[in-house]
Amino acid sequence: MATTTLLAPAAPRWRPRGALRGPVLGRNALVLRHQWTSLLFGVLEPVLYLLSIGIGVGKMVGHIDGLGGADVTYAEYVGPALMAMAAMNGAVNSTTQAIFVKLKYENTYQIMLTTPLMPRDIALGEVCTALLRGSVESVGFLGIMALMGMVRSPWALLALPGALLVGFSFAAMGLVAATYVRDWQDFQTLQLVMLPMFLFATTFYPLQVYPGPIQALVRCLPLYHSIDLLREPILGEVGLKLLIPAGYLLAAGVAALWVGLRRLERRLED
Repeated sequence: MATTTLLAPAAPRWRPRGALRGPVLGRNALVLRHQWTSLLFGVLEPVLYLLSIGIGVGKMVGHIDGLGGADVTYAEYVGPALMAMAAMNGAVNSTTQAIFVKLKYENTYQIMLTTPLMPRDIALGEVCTALLRGSVESVGFLGIMALMGMVRSPWALLALPGALLVGFSFAAMGLVAATYVRDWQDFQTLQLVMLPMFLFATTFYPLQVYPGPIQALVRCLPLYHSIDLLREPILGEVGLKLLIPAGYLLAAGVAALWVGLRRLERRLED
């Protein structure tokens, strides 16, 4: 009697785009839930800067000319820049440190690749995680600013999607940086880039204090555009000029994501 062999249908080669990125984000969100102290520190760090420099030094500085000639306190001027810093640090630290540890020590990605996950899914899942962390930290800081009476305009709500864009841009850049990190000492090089950018990207004083050539250099920094994107709506200045920093950050984020995806794919294939 003839026998019939039943063959399991072949796994479909097509799947909805993004269908397998959710598990990576979900796993990382569960880990973050048990590492809530790191999120708390991400909010506490800019608060300490705000209290020590924005308010402390601000007592000596007094009021300054804000955007559009408005008279604002020094703390109100510095606060939005510190919110941009919170989004930057949260996103960059999440991608660089997490990806480095999972690649070098935990072999997490090698285990993930035994499932239907692809390198692209892993990379985008990590970027989404960094975006989530940076957004939580920057939104938490904005809430503290509001409680301290440093938010004057309802336009400050536009800083929330602005923080998302800042987080995306720096998360993508952090993805690229993570693919170059070979040891813990390499993080010192990363700090040599981030710290000067934090100090000189109009965080604590206006662009006009620099000579012309230095102003042109500062305008190229992604944190400068991040501060511009958040500072203006928080201080009540809204207009089409916000499209300039938004467009810069979007273009920089997309370009960095494109490079980071390909570099991480090569690292995972080694």
